[in-house]
Amino acid sequence: MNGMASDRNTSSQEEYLPHYLQKEDPFASKLSREADIVAGFYLTVIGILSTLGNGYVIFMSSKRKKKLRPAEIMTVNLAVCDLGISVVGKPFSIISFFSHRWVFGWMGCRWYGWAGFFFGCGSLITMTAVSLDRYLKICHLSYGTWLKRHHAFICLAIIWAYATFWATVPFAGVGSYAPEPFGTSCTLDWWLAQASVAGQAFILSILFFCLLFPTAVIVFSYVKIILKVKSSTKEVAHYDTRIQNSHILEMKLTKVAMLICAGFLIAWIPYAVVSVWSAFGQPDSVPIQFSVVPTLLAKSAAMYNPIIYQVIDCKFACCRSGGLKTLQKKSSLKKSR
Repeated sequence: MNGMASDRNTSSQEEYLPHYLQKEDPFASKLSREADIVAGFYLTVIGILSTLGNGYVIFMSSKRKKKLRPAEIMTVNLAVCDLGISVVGKPFSIISFFSHRWVFGWMGCRWYGWAGFFFGCGSLITMTAVSLDRYLKICHLSYGTWLKRHHAFICLAIIWAYATFWATVPFAGVGSYAPEPFGTSCTLDWWLAQASVAGQAFILSILFFCLLFPTAVIVFSYVKIILKVKSSTKEVAHYDTRIQNSHILEMKLTKVAMLICAGFLIAWIPYAVVSVWSAFGQPDSVPIQFSVVPTLLAKSAAMYNPIIYQVIDCKFACCRSGGLKTLQKKSSLKKSR
């Protein structure tokens, strides 16, 4: 009986073949040439804008690197992750879309999949750390008194180690990177979950530690912040102008972090839904033309953050200049007295 059961399990696993084993050429594009050209132009524009935007953020931050606060250091790290996605990953996919096939073979596919997962995971964990920083800063005021720059650098080391571990685990034999169903891009091999219980355990671990848990921390942090702000707005109104200005600046920084997290999740959640369905839904039930749209949307996430910085920075600078003018007026009054 045990032998018959094992034979059934083996046969059921052998019945399913992922899309990249069903065809002789897994890297041939399954889209029309016109669709590939449109996607190539789209990624070219996204890549240029994200490279220039994140490069500008890093360049401007480097000018005042010794004055960066811990929260700003984390924001710079997010720009580094986004720049890495743009510089390391996008040229591969752009060339492949214009070539109407993936032209870099299995080695390039695995490198591209690793780089995308590494920088994507680094971005999400960085935003998780930023949300925790904002939560502790707003909801537990004593936290801001002991947080120093070296704490931020320790946090960065943990983030990079975390992203490196989960991106490299597939190379240890428990997972893999594989071409997308449309052929001109590569990603984590979600289809392993269709083939074995070990594959399901691997995919579930990736989903929990690299998506669900960080997202839950982000949502929890900002919900608590919103509730705290509603309850403390009246209290801050009774303080002097300097405390009010400090509170406004902290809230501006929190709004930036919230918008960044919202933009990232909006860009990546459709791709995550399609990936989970590919892993645990009916085999090959996601249409190829439908699967390419969430992929392109996710690749645009690196472009949003510099735009958010620039939009908020104008109000942020005005707020700071207003606060400085108020302090200057107070100091001049004290001198005249």
